[in-house]
Amino acid sequence: MATDSSTSKLIDHVVTIKRCAAVVKGGRRFSFAALVVVGDGAGRVGIGYGKANEVPPAVEKATNQAARSMVEIPLVNGTIPHQVVGRFGAAHVVLLPAGPGTGVKAGAAVRAVCDAAGIKNILTKSFRSNNPVLLVKATLRALQQLRAPEKVERLRGVKLS
Repeated sequence: MATDSSTSKLIDHVVTIKRCAAVVKGGRRFSFAALVVVGDGAGRVGIGYGKANEVPPAVEKATNQAARSMVEIPLVNGTIPHQVVGRFGAAHVVLLPAGPGTGVKAGAAVRAVCDAAGIKNILTKSFRSNNPVLLVKATLRALQQLRAPEKVERLRGVKLS
C-alpha cells in the first residue's frame, strides 16, 4: 500500500489500531492509536505510533513518524546475514536466516516489519509477549543488531567464507 507522492516508493503496513475510551459527562469519548511499519523493500524500515481522535489522522501521524525514523538493514540474497535475538519489554523475537524459497515464516507483527524491509526468506519465533507493539519494536531492535559480512571482515581483519 503506497502513501502520498513524497513517499510513493514506500510500503506501509498498519499493524494495529487501538481504541481508548475516556468517560466524560456526556458519555464516552473515544481516541485511537495506530502502529504503522514503513519500508522501501530494499533494506530500509521504520516504525511509527500515532494517536488522534479519529482513525485516519492517527494512521497518517504514525506513517509520517515511521518514514522519518527509517533505519538501514543489511540483507544478503533476500535474507538476513546471521541469527539475531531482539528484546523489547517482555517480547523476545528470534530471527534466523533461511534459504531461497522458504518465504517469511512469521506472525503478523513480525511479518509486517520483514515485508517492509524487503526480507524474502526468514524464520522467526516470538517468545513471552504477543503484544504487537512490543513485537514490532523487538523485531526492529533485532534487525538493528545485524552486521553485514563485509563489515565483520573489516572489523576482525579476517576473510569470512
